[in-house]
Amino acid sequence: MTIAAAIPLPRPGPPVLAVGAFLKNTVCVTRGDTAYLSPVHGDLGTPDAIAAFERSADALVRELGVTPVRVAHDLHPDFHSTRFALSLDLPALPVQHHHAHAAAIAAEHGIAAPVIGLSLDGFGLGPDNQSWGGELLYCEGADYRRLGHLAPLAQPGGDVAAREPWRMAAAALHRLGRGDEIAVRWSRYPAAARLRTILDKGLNAPPTSSAGRLFDAACGLLDLHPVAEFEAQAAMALEALADHPAILADGWSLDRGILDFAPLLGLLASCPQARDGANLFHGTLVAGLADWCLWAAESTGCRTVALGGGCFFNRVLAGGLVAELDRRGLAALTAAKVSPGDPGLSLGQAWIAALVEM
Repeated sequence: MTIAAAIPLPRPGPPVLAVGAFLKNTVCVTRGDTAYLSPVHGDLGTPDAIAAFERSADALVRELGVTPVRVAHDLHPDFHSTRFALSLDLPALPVQHHHAHAAAIAAEHGIAAPVIGLSLDGFGLGPDNQSWGGELLYCEGADYRRLGHLAPLAQPGGDVAAREPWRMAAAALHRLGRGDEIAVRWSRYPAAARLRTILDKGLNAPPTSSAGRLFDAACGLLDLHPVAEFEAQAAMALEALADHPAILADGWSLDRGILDFAPLLGLLASCPQARDGANLFHGTLVAGLADWCLWAAESTGCRTVALGGGCFFNRVLAGGLVAELDRRGLAALTAAKVSPGDPGLSLGQAWIAALVEM
């Protein structure tokens, strides 16, 4: 089956092809006022997934009987989808990952007006090769501007930190001025003995604004799956423990668009019960994010917030935030017809590409 979903768009536009993300890839083609999505091909790191991706791109265009005027792709130059897009005889449009997340939510709700995009996930490349993942954007037509982001945390070991939440917890302690605790607290991991030095010197510890890595830091501090066996294992365990979310007063700060949960992480570092920590994390995260969105609404005059990115698979976060935004007089848009995560990314890319004038 080539077409997995047909999504009505806010208005008709030229036919475009969008080639999606690296993880959980889908392809999208527009025709008139409808976007057509392929099934999920998987991660584009295997020959089978790559072959399925290329077959879908060709089949969608052929079956819909369109000639795309452009192809949209992620900013990341090393994704197979990017290389594929650039190999086509079409004008290519790079689309920032988190802008695409917000645009996908707006598109499926039929909204062409500006929105505030709150995009929370593990990773997406920023325009200056930065690691983004906790982004507050103002999205207008095919353009966006970054209103703010989560306070950066170092990723000791680079990508390995995404698989070992204890490393993100160590980075949080280091940022709190408690780096001397790292070697003792995580003595069972040989790398802990040198991690403080790595963080002191900034060696192979790139900063990230990722919400996914913020979740990992919380999990590591609460000793929940400090080394994960699969993607999001620790974050899923944290969500499962949250039964009565609670708010830590002054658990966050907001300064010129940068939302910082350092006070919350400091408390989690000494929280004796993981369940209590999970409740405090979720409740405080929701409250801080809601205040952040209200600040953006007051700054821009826009009161519609598109909630996109894989972190919104978390029902405690998504449900709590929708309720808090409503309480503040803001309209929250959530994924309904497509995934809030990377399978929906091609829809956002396609909607942006259909709007842009090249």
